[in-house]
Amino acid sequence: MQENTFYNIRHHLHQHPELSGRESNTARFIEEQLQPFAPTKIIRHVGGHGLLAEYFFSENGQTLLFRADMDAVAVQEPDELPYHSQNLGVAHKCGHDGHTTILLRFAQMLHDHPLQQGRILLLFQPAEENGSGSKAVLDTKILDYYAIDRVFALHNIPGAPTSAVLCKEGSFTCAVVSVSIALTGKTSHAAEPRNGISPIPATLHIVEELQRWNNTNIQSDDYFLATIVEIHVGEEAYGVSAGNSVIRATLRAKTDRRLNEYTEKLKHLVIADCENTPGLQHEITWLEPFSANENDKQAVATIKSAALRECFNYVKVENPFSWGEDFGLFTQQYKGAMFGLGAGENCPPLHSPHYDFPDELIETGARVFYSVASLP
Repeated sequence: MQENTFYNIRHHLHQHPELSGRESNTARFIEEQLQPFAPTKIIRHVGGHGLLAEYFFSENGQTLLFRADMDAVAVQEPDELPYHSQNLGVAHKCGHDGHTTILLRFAQMLHDHPLQQGRILLLFQPAEENGSGSKAVLDTKILDYYAIDRVFALHNIPGAPTSAVLCKEGSFTCAVVSVSIALTGKTSHAAEPRNGISPIPATLHIVEELQRWNNTNIQSDDYFLATIVEIHVGEEAYGVSAGNSVIRATLRAKTDRRLNEYTEKLKHLVIADCENTPGLQHEITWLEPFSANENDKQAVATIKSAALRECFNYVKVENPFSWGEDFGLFTQQYKGAMFGLGAGENCPPLHSPHYDFPDELIETGARVFYSVASLP
């Protein structure tokens, strides 16, 4: 049965997960699965281990890009699944095995039922989890060869009704960035802390200010959440005063503009606190940036029409999801939209050791994609 074929593909991907930037075997397997569906062209090594499959039907019509992510996360999976991960400490706990399989099923639909016109691009994107994949793809300039009209992607949503299509105009997922703030002073004998340069006052003030800036009301335009993930001060040396510290945090807001305002505010805060402690040095490192997914009004209308055409429940969500998604950089450059696909109200949350992508969503996602592609 066709269902079993794609279930088996998804299970194979699940058994052989690879972390961001290391998806070489995944890419080879995807290309093997694409061959029977005869793409017009396959471009390898797109932004690393990414693949771009082109289906050309005619010069008339639109050029649409559909993206699936292909990397896994650093989570140890229990052995409870018959197709559990074979790679220690790595597992598909965000559903990218399912997203990739959806795009492969969509490729089969395009092969078996060609469109009347236009061009479809299927992008299997690497390194979504660390926020580097979309930039790497765009930096290759490969997409510049195509006059892309719209871009589309989906993400499964645990907690939402199975196969429901969730979408909204504007910000669909938040802008997110991680930060590491290293403060370097000078140690001294613990009996003479006055002879050192302590990072502790600045560290405590920066953490306190970050927490004070928080506005956790996702309905507010000024929504901002700073989550401290690590604070480290000094060493386990009882005769030595602390001479360095590290603060690590993630910052998120509904839009790139708002997040940029807070990152600038944080820079000024760190500089001011270091100036208040003469001799204290600082280094700020920004990591894993995710642009907000800004959904285009017309693209959202197309997704809604496709969902209703396929008789799936369409849900207009009121607020963006607070997590980051690397597709955001594409929606900053092209008109398009990301939508959610309900994974079931009892589905474990993303990145949980017990999460597993529901196989029944493969057909749902592929049908919505095909309907989006075939609508005028």
